[in-house]
Amino acid sequence: MAVLRHRMARAGCLLALTAVSPLPGAATPLCRWVDNNGRTQLAQTVPERYKAVATCTDSARYDIPAAQLRAAQQRADDERQRAARVAAPPLAASSPASAPAGAPAATAASAPVPKRPAQAVTELTDCATSWRLYDESLACFGPFQTVHGAIKAEAYDVCNVVASPEPRCGRRRE
Repeated sequence: MAVLRHRMARAGCLLALTAVSPLPGAATPLCRWVDNNGRTQLAQTVPERYKAVATCTDSARYDIPAAQLRAAQQRADDERQRAARVAAPPLAASSPASAPAGAPAATAASAPVPKRPAQAVTELTDCATSWRLYDESLACFGPFQTVHGAIKAEAYDVCNVVASPEPRCGRRRE
């Protein structure tokens, strides 16, 4: 518990220092020392009685060069734009002008997603096809499986459950 309080106090000190720290680019010393109570202190100025034991670091050596900062900002902007393009729904295949009057325009987001496998297994389905559809179903559900083996609920929106054909067809023949 004492370790947790110490860590929280240290985090609080760092938070306080960042809240009052000057703008980036203005180098300031950051000093660290242990007081009479055994607590680690961080500040920009050191009380006289602790100056002999305090260690100070010039923050200028941790500043990021302006060119590197601009390059990082550009990469972040590019990544945001790429994410926006991926998240944006694609344009509908048909233009709104070709849609019948009064009908809402179909978008990719509103179009139903076909479930996989698209074909259903019936009593008339041969064993080879049953095994293929079963494998397709497993492949569809695979990405929705958690590390503990459960299946996420959204899997059932895109995948059809195909029961194992083993009881009807016997063991799989390669």
